[in-house]
Amino acid sequence: MKTIIVCLASLLLSVMASAQLKTTPKCPSFDIDILHGIVNQVILPTSTVGQIKLNLPCFTSFEEEGTSAKCGAGVFYKDKDIYFYTTRDYIEIGPAFKGKLSIPLLGASRNSLFKWLGTPQIKDVTWDAFQTAYGVLILYYNNASKVDKIQFSTQTANTIHLCE
Repeated sequence: MKTIIVCLASLLLSVMASAQLKTTPKCPSFDIDILHGIVNQVILPTSTVGQIKLNLPCFTSFEEEGTSAKCGAGVFYKDKDIYFYTTRDYIEIGPAFKGKLSIPLLGASRNSLFKWLGTPQIKDVTWDAFQTAYGVLILYYNNASKVDKIQFSTQTANTIHLCE
């Protein structure tokens, strides 16, 4: 009888122990320095999946290195509209980005960018690529000629391999 009571008590304790409250990781705000190509003073386009997940733990999904994912490894924050493509060494910021940019590029007019970035290295109808000290900054424009997507990388405009 004692054995049965001890077993039931042990079972009850183990169920209660696994029913503890679990916290959701709190994500720091995203602070992006466009001219230096760095996120939160720590994350670079060349950072690894592990480094990004450690410093920004609230990701919505990720792909590890060596997977057969279409765009390779990366850490993705769909709810914040920022994506880190670690295999391809670039960071992408979408129009619904929730964070701070050192230069207010999202929504900026194509004609107002010269004062911050100079002349584009490569121009196209829907995008411009700017040479930076760390690599390349690519800005995409909507129909109103306003910036609606940003990509930056440590690679050059001639060597970058973007995910489509």
